[in-house]
Order: sequence, then C-alpha cells, then structure tokens
Amino acid sequence: MPSAVVTGSSRGIGRAVALRFARDGYDVAVNYHTSEAAAEAVAERARDHGVDAVAVGADVSDPDEAARLVDTAAERFDGLDHLVNNAGIDQHVFTEDLTPADFDRVTDTNVNSPFACTKAALPHLRDSAAAAEGTDRAGPSVTNVSSILAYTGAPVECHYAASKGALLSLTKSHAGDFAPGIRVNAVAPGHVETDMTADRSPEEKREELAAIPRGRYGRPEDIAEAVAYLRDAGFVTGETLNVNGGELMR
Repeated sequence: MPSAVVTGSSRGIGRAVALRFARDGYDVAVNYHTSEAAAEAVAERARDHGVDAVAVGADVSDPDEAARLVDTAAERFDGLDHLVNNAGIDQHVFTEDLTPADFDRVTDTNVNSPFACTKAALPHLRDSAAAAEGTDRAGPSVTNVSSILAYTGAPVECHYAASKGALLSLTKSHAGDFAPGIRVNAVAPGHVETDMTADRSPEEKREELAAIPRGRYGRPEDIAEAVAYLRDAGFVTGETLNVNGGELMR
C-alpha cells in the first residue's frame, strides 16, 4: 500500500490532507507538535478507511526530529511514497515591532522544516522512484504548502510572506534537483477557514470576502483536493497550484 507523511496534520489543512490520502488508500503518518490527542483522533479516523495510520510527535523545524518522523513512517509502512510539507506558523506583527527571534522562529518552521523533512525523505523517495520506474504510476512526490501571501506580501506579517515566498523557490530548486524520479510541487492557498483565520473581526472578514470572486473562504478540503491532484499528476513538477477562489487575479 502506498504511504505518505503529512506534517502539521493534527488540524486544519494538514488534517484534511491526511484524511484525503487515507480515503484514497494511502497509509499516512499524522504529524503533530503539541496536539497529541487531536493527532490521534485524525489517525483513528484515517484507519476507518482501511489503511494504517500513526500519529508521530515531532518539531519538524529541528532536523533530528524531522528525520525521526520520516524514518518512523518509512519503517512502519515499509517505505515512503509522498511527503506533504504543511506545518507552518503565522504571526501578525508590524516590521518595526518584529524581533530577529520572531523572524527566525517563523522561518524555521515555514522554510527550514520543509527542507529538513525533504532531505530526510529523499532516500526513501528515491527507493519509491526506482520501484515506479517503467510503470505507469505517477511515482513519488513532495508537495509544499505555501500561501497567496508569497505573491501579495502582507504589511503586518512580512516574515510569514517572505517565508512562503522562499518555499516556492525551494520547490522549484528541489524539482530540478530530484528530477526525473521525484516530483516536487507547491500549493498556495488563499484565505482558508482554519484556526489561523478564526481571529478575524467581522469587518476584516467582510473585506476579505469582497476580494474573493467565489464569495467564500476556502475550506481545508479544497486544499486537500489540490494536493491530491499534484500527487497523481505524473507530468507536473516545479509548479505552484494557486487555490484561492480567484482572489489572486484581482
């Protein structure tokens, strides 16, 4: 059975991605940093789809922890076929109030952790690529979850926007590095209904919705759909799939 690691998958987009993979017949490692009970609940629901699932606690901004997560999944599932780098943090701070420690903390999670997880997964993904060679399977992939703010920037979260822009560059670089056997792509969500957007004021929500042609926020399942497409799209690599209800075209 094919397998996947989804970082930051105890809630929000990561949870939806992990459950989508399980629904599609993938064994899945549900990664969490602090929410063990939530991650165990996701793993239990994943197993309802007849696959194996395990919750693995790891701070993926730490390279040793990232490697432990990947190796735990590969050992349990006898290999690894897909990695989704979803773990991320946000912070609303104006530049004049932003400390170097704040900047580094966001970058460590949003850029360094995808690098660390991908590097740890590379030997396993290469084994998967070798097994897929000569078949009609799409083969292994890495999908990085970026953000619309990689394109638009953000006045009160420049470090978050910068980190998500860096992730798009990392995606293209890794796609070239790992070709032809391993595909690397990114998804850039717009505004999605998650814990990270729950603190919006009614006025902020009205302004945001007015800028989205589809007239609603995205749902975590919308992003999971895009990730599943990239997982299966055997001739797509080095690309970013923008999933924002049309917001970016304005």
